[in-house]
Amino acid sequence: MKALVLTGVKEFEIQELPTPEIKPNEVLINTAYAGVCGTDHDLYAGRPGSAAAVPPIVLGHENSGVVAAVGAEVTSVKVGDRVAVDPNIYCGQCEYCLTQRPELCDHLSAVGVTRDGGLAEQFTAPATVVYKLPDNVSLKDAAAIEPISCAVHGVDLLKLRPYQKALIIGDGFMGQLFAQIVQAYGVHQVDLAGIFDEKLRRNQELFGVKNVFNTTREDVPTDAYDVIIEAVGLPQTQAQAVAAAKKGAQVLMFGVGPQEAHFEMNTYDIYKKQLTIQGSFINPLTFKDAISLLESGKMNVAPLISHELKLEEVQDFLDGKIEGISKAVVKVGR
Repeated sequence: MKALVLTGVKEFEIQELPTPEIKPNEVLINTAYAGVCGTDHDLYAGRPGSAAAVPPIVLGHENSGVVAAVGAEVTSVKVGDRVAVDPNIYCGQCEYCLTQRPELCDHLSAVGVTRDGGLAEQFTAPATVVYKLPDNVSLKDAAAIEPISCAVHGVDLLKLRPYQKALIIGDGFMGQLFAQIVQAYGVHQVDLAGIFDEKLRRNQELFGVKNVFNTTREDVPTDAYDVIIEAVGLPQTQAQAVAAAKKGAQVLMFGVGPQEAHFEMNTYDIYKKQLTIQGSFINPLTFKDAISLLESGKMNVAPLISHELKLEEVQDFLDGKIEGISKAVVKVGR
């Protein structure tokens, strides 16, 4: 089978690999699409994602495809089923798994990070992380289920109510997902701050966002929001998120910044406003919710996927040689 193998820091090779063998509890999947996200940029550059990727490894953790074979113990899916795969695999035995916080698992492994993933014509995964798709969810849209599930986990960590006003900071793919999800969860007003007029306008026209702010020329309101979701990961946008919070607000720090980055905040404001500042890591037990959001039509990801790439184009994308990408998926299957 053809595979795009990460062989070193910022080094890819197209290789012919043998068909992966499956264990009794595993599924072999013919890859249809694999999304490419910020985590892949980090892994390509030698930085860790949810875990470290050790070359040679096949990346691709946002995957959809069709079941090609199942192990002897698998009963949840069958050959021919259309599926999406939650990449994260938990040990089930550490302190965090045993206290219902599996995302913090001491022995986390992941498809496309610590084991070969979807940037190959076939890959394997434990049946416990393979989800059958509804008929009305396309394989292309299904490549977005993993990032949707990560956003759903972030929302699950908040206490959302219909009366609240929410601000999403960041008009990248994740910020635009949050703009839809927060509304799907019942918040009556969602505003969006970003740097691209076209994206901001699209979210008003298609996705129900009320107010937009282009931060290259406009200030984000301060002391104005009950819920703020920071989906960029830069010190300046993290500081904006805290400044935008009104009394009693919740701030979700979702954006992944450089490991050495810091931002300043007024600690008296945290006390006086009684703020909740919350981190969010990966996607424990949220995959079915993500699928249901697509199945119900409460989320529409198709307008957000700007590019469909070939395996041979992934390195150019990660090197920044392909411009204008909002969200890229790789069409792997024939």
